[in-house]
Amino acid sequence: MTATWRNLLAGLSNSVWSALIGLATVPYYLEYLGIEAYGLIGFYITAQAMLQLLDMGMAPTINREVARCKAMDNIREAGKLLHSLAVIYWSLMFAIAALFFVLSPFIAGYWLQSASLPQETVLKATTLMGCVIAFRLPVGLYQGVLIGAQRLVLSSAINIAMVTLGNVGAIVVLAFGASTIEAFFLWQVGVSIMHAVLTMNAAWRVVGKNRYRFSFISVRRVLGFALGTGAISIIGVVLHQLDKFILSGTLEMEQYGKYMLATMIANALYLFITPVFNIIYPGFSSLIARGKKDDLSRQYRTMIQLVSSFLFPLSMSFALLAQPLIALWTRDGGLSSEIAPIASMILFSRALHGIGFIPYAVMLAHGHMKSALTMYGLLMLVMLPATIALSMIYGVWGGVIAQILLFSLFLFMAVENIQRKYAVGDAQTLVHGICVPMGISMLIGISGYFAMEVWRVSVVVRMLLGAALGIAAVALCVYSNKNHLLLRRMWVDFRSL
Repeated sequence: MTATWRNLLAGLSNSVWSALIGLATVPYYLEYLGIEAYGLIGFYITAQAMLQLLDMGMAPTINREVARCKAMDNIREAGKLLHSLAVIYWSLMFAIAALFFVLSPFIAGYWLQSASLPQETVLKATTLMGCVIAFRLPVGLYQGVLIGAQRLVLSSAINIAMVTLGNVGAIVVLAFGASTIEAFFLWQVGVSIMHAVLTMNAAWRVVGKNRYRFSFISVRRVLGFALGTGAISIIGVVLHQLDKFILSGTLEMEQYGKYMLATMIANALYLFITPVFNIIYPGFSSLIARGKKDDLSRQYRTMIQLVSSFLFPLSMSFALLAQPLIALWTRDGGLSSEIAPIASMILFSRALHGIGFIPYAVMLAHGHMKSALTMYGLLMLVMLPATIALSMIYGVWGGVIAQILLFSLFLFMAVENIQRKYAVGDAQTLVHGICVPMGISMLIGISGYFAMEVWRVSVVVRMLLGAALGIAAVALCVYSNKNHLLLRRMWVDFRSL
């Protein structure tokens, strides 16, 4: 089996397993902790994403540098950079833990709106979640090394083991130990420490365990790219998490828990998006380093078409099946009726985001961050006030609308930027690669919805029909872009491995 296929299968296995184990354990969390305590877990997820701002682009920087150094057969240079960045990361880790210790009384007493959880419980939980977030910060750096070195099999194996231990172990603790949110976060602290140590050892085996010293020269060499990437990450995280942050302080924890539950369901779409990005980003970097611009343009167009042909039909099919699937998953018909429409619309926004990852990978691979910063700056100017206003006025649905607007603008601005700045892609990429698959999926989805409502089909028939419509939409999207021949060749290559 070729390295590319091994990495792709490893990445898919990691994403699929992480999503499935996360989805499978949520009903048990709801049973043992309740929806309000689950709201605290949702706040932890939001806080973790917001504090990734402290990364300042160092994880994607080490990813790019390891890929570049490996292509140039100079992996020792990557080792010097890793040591220097690791010193910064571990310093940030202790700063985050101290920050949560100081701010926990304010968060528990004034920000989070809890109706039934004691304030002391919320205080302990927020302190522990700070420790979890702190120890998970360096994991991103070391995973960047493994991904840049195309060691996704090893990275995925570690992540699968830690995700399983974190989720299944937490259920065991809640079922046979203490059924409290404090016990949940205390278990996660231990797993986070183990995860950091394992990825650290794996990363150093890739670059070699030589004696390195902190090098200002190594850091300064990549500082421009890191700061540019970090600025983009800051804007992206703020825009992506702003609705959740605002709603965490304006909604009751029960309602906030439902919103975060819908968001978690929609984020399952990243199980397809993330491994694709982890493959194409180092691949694009390698092509640019070797000066193969024509190959870059061809791969970019192909990936836009293929990803659109799968993500739009997948989000459409889920929208048709959301209510029965969520009811089956949570074993709560009332809860599923509340969150199914929200999850469906958020999932559509994630499809737009996933397609936007393709031009974003081209931007990162080139290392020219000015155009990307300009694009994100415009997004910030437009969406920051829009997200605040929509979330505060319309609550949950305001947050949903803001996400759709954000990722729609992100996708179309990124495609235009790639075409203008790097001469990669053209107008046909936008029309045939994105608009046609989206139109096909929406037409089939709307027709299927009205057919199901008119005929009042049973749950089993609805499930079968929704799946069939999704498959039909994928087939039509692929054939509309004439990518069926490419998929046939990929299938033949896969069977011959």
